Parts: sequence; C-alpha cells; structure tokens
Amino acid sequence: MHRALLDWRGMDASLGHADLGSATRAFDAPVAFVDVETTGGHPAWHRVTEVAVVGMRGGEVEWEWSSLVNPGSGIPPSIQRLTGISDEMVADAPPFEAIAPELESRLAGRRFVAHNVRFDYGFLRAEFRRAGRSFQAPLACTVRLSRELYPDDARHNLDALIARHGLSCGSRHRALPDAQVLAQLWRVWRDAWPDEVLRTALERVGRRPSLPSQLPPELVDDLPEACGVYRFIGEGDALLYVGKAKNLRERVLGHFGSATRDAKSQRLAMQLRRIEWTETAGELGALLLEARLVRELQPVYNRRLRGGERWTWAFADDASAPELTALDGPLPDVDAFGLYATPRQARNALTKIAREARLCLRSLGLESGGEGSCFGLQLGRCAGACIGAESPAKHLLRAKLALAPHKLRAWPFQGAVALEETGALGLRQWHVIDGWQYLGSVQPEDPGAIAPAASAASGAFDADVYRILVRHLTRTRKGLHPWPPRRGAARAGTVEAAGDFDV
Repeated sequence: MHRALLDWRGMDASLGHADLGSATRAFDAPVAFVDVETTGGHPAWHRVTEVAVVGMRGGEVEWEWSSLVNPGSGIPPSIQRLTGISDEMVADAPPFEAIAPELESRLAGRRFVAHNVRFDYGFLRAEFRRAGRSFQAPLACTVRLSRELYPDDARHNLDALIARHGLSCGSRHRALPDAQVLAQLWRVWRDAWPDEVLRTALERVGRRPSLPSQLPPELVDDLPEACGVYRFIGEGDALLYVGKAKNLRERVLGHFGSATRDAKSQRLAMQLRRIEWTETAGELGALLLEARLVRELQPVYNRRLRGGERWTWAFADDASAPELTALDGPLPDVDAFGLYATPRQARNALTKIAREARLCLRSLGLESGGEGSCFGLQLGRCAGACIGAESPAKHLLRAKLALAPHKLRAWPFQGAVALEETGALGLRQWHVIDGWQYLGSVQPEDPGAIAPAASAASGAFDADVYRILVRHLTRTRKGLHPWPPRRGAARAGTVEAAGDFDV
C-alpha cells in the first residue's frame, strides 16, 4: 500500500475549514506541516515523489498522512541515494492527480508550514496546477522563524535545528519523518517563547508583499525563487522593462517596494499590466538572455544594454591607417580595438590615446594630409612618423601597444560551442555561442530544441554579449561542449581553443 494513514486523531467533517484567527495563541491555530521529496530542485521541470502532511491544532497533533507519488519520470541516482526512494518504490504509486483531492482537503483552512517553505509550496502548487486545480495558502517558513527567534545562531538548516532542540527524526529526507520534526519544533517553540514574541515572528515571516492593484494577487506565489529574466508589459502589449535576477521573486517584488520612493518605479508600477518571466539555470544564462531581449525589443525603460556600441578601429598589418568599421557582422579578421557608440566617440578616443602615446594623427587618418610635418609634431605630440623619423612598422607596433587594453578578442574556438550551466535548483542549460554571437539556450536532454536568436540569424555583433562572454571565459573554461553535440559526448571539456585566450 503506497498511502499510509498514521496516528489518526479525531479527524471530523470540519477538516479544511478551520478559522486561522480563532485560536487565542499564535501557535494554536490549525497548521499543516508539509514536506515533499522530488526528482530534483525545480518545480517547472521536476516532479514530486513523496508528500507528507502533519495536522496540528493547539499544540497537539491531530493526524498524520503521507503518500508516495509516481512522478511519471525516472528518479536520478543521486536523488535516490539522498532520499532512499527508488524507481521501483514509486512504480505502482498513485500519480499526483489521484491524491490531489485528499491532499487539498487536508491542507485547506490551515497555515502551510515547511522548512524552506517556498520549495515545498512551489512544488505542490505546480503539481496542483498540472492536475487542473488552483491552490493557495497562508505560509510560514521554519527557516525564517528560526532566524527571527534565534538571530545569533549561524545555522538554521533542519539538521542544525534537530541538534539544537534535541528533536528526533526517524529517517532524514523522507517526507513524513521530516514533517514530524517540524511538528516537534513547533511545539518546542510554543512552550519556549511568550505568545507575543511568537505572534510577531509569525506576522513577519507570513507577511505578503504588496502588488499594484491591477496585478493578480496570486502572482506573489507564482513568482519563482530562481535565476532568470523578467519582462514588465503595459497597455497594448508594450514592453516596458526587461531585467535579470538571481532571485526572480525578490527582484520583481523589490520594484514595488521602492515604488513610493522612486519616481521611475512609480511610473512603471502605474503603467504595468502583466509580468512574464523566463527561468535560467544561472546568472550567465540570465545575462545573455537579458542582453538579447533588450537589444532586439528595445524596452521603454531600459537605458543600457541596447547594443549601441557597434564601431571599432580595424588595423591591417600593412601599416596603413586604421579603418573605422561598423560591426554589422562578425568581428573583422584583422586586429580590432575598442567598441564605440558613434564614429565621433571612436575618433575622440583614438585621438586621446594617440596624443598620450605621441602617435601621428596623420598616419592614423585622424588629420588630413599635406606637405611637411603634422601639427602634432610641431607641439611635441608626435614621434615623427609623418616625416619618416619613425618607420611605419614601428609606428604601427606602438599604436597597437597603446591600444592593447582595448583590443577585441578573436573567437578562440573552431566553430560554435555550448557553455553548460547548472543551477542550484537542478536546471541544466547549454548556451550556444558562435563567434561571440549568442544563438540561444537549450536543455542538454533536448539539443534539437534550440531557437536561434534573431540577432544571430542576421549576423549582428552584440557588444554586451561579447563582454559577458569574455568575462566568463576569462574566469573558467569548464562546461564547454562542441556544437552540434558529438554523439556520445556527455562530458564537458572536450572543446579545444583555436588560439590563445587569457585565463
């Protein structure tokens, strides 16, 4: 039997309809201590394998309930080792939709309490949504409560709380024993602290952030605590703003917390009609996607990442004057220096460097030709390339040395590569890059699903993407794969650089 009813205590027809505000003491209201075990860390891609609920009222356990769940997919070996739940154990277990009605009735009318509550709550909301049901509940997180009550303690994970309070746990990382630990913890805190302290702590951790009135209140629960990119959309589907975040929920809600202090945030909140987001495995994927969306869609409130730096100085090897080149395609095959928004900005920058290095403005094409020396030689700002006192080859070498900090890196690989990124919640992505162009991201399990970016299709160079990738590849070469994937190539580190790249 895959569903167990344990320690049933007086459950009656009033289950699921308790009044959270009727109890005298804060910790006496009806609560449901919840724990779920899953196939991974991300509710959008992973599934529940076990769920347990312990019902408590007035400091006394009323009932306990748990069930294995068939996730409809395999359980990774690492998760099997952690939880002890194998594919064989869930093979004949009910799918989530079969237990959804009973689980929903047990949770109804109770405060949903869990350790890292957003994890368990997010998974159950996702499973209920797949089953065609809408679920919402008031929350309390025992991690946050522990931090409120014991701010001087450094650790608040469940193992630390078990040791600190002398709790007993039959089997860690199984749903029912972990939920039972939370019930013990609740009772310990209820007996150890005055009611006013507990009430204040509970109000703090259960406080729901405010949203603009035109947005649905359930958005607070739907926003994931994951890395990604969010989009603020106004009337007529106008794209107002694109942003990236390490924690989408915190970042998006932070916009509205500052709306009373910042005029821009106030205007944005008033014009906002809906919010969309895309989760990524990590910050690299979020940075790349943000840069791509801002460049292609030009949101109203974004002032940076607009891809405006498209001019560079291209130096040939024949000592001729450098050519101011627009990067409408890949980087030129010759040495290129600097990224500039306008030709004027590029000329001003090169002029400044030339004067500091005593380069010849005429030889660099920045001053019109004529007889005799350039104007800079007369002022002592030129080493004499214009009158033959310095050879063209030496002048070219000095120019490149002066511009070296601004040199654009050549693409270091033979063709396209995929940069692998794995997030804390288990999501894996390959970010496909070719010649500093971001083509898109794909999950390794489905490499054929990549949708190339419009900018890549047009061959356009994106200065922001270039900077993001240079920083990343300077720090690490880990997680590189050839693209398209070689048959059987499951490990990173199989890509060889075509040339030198500073690491």
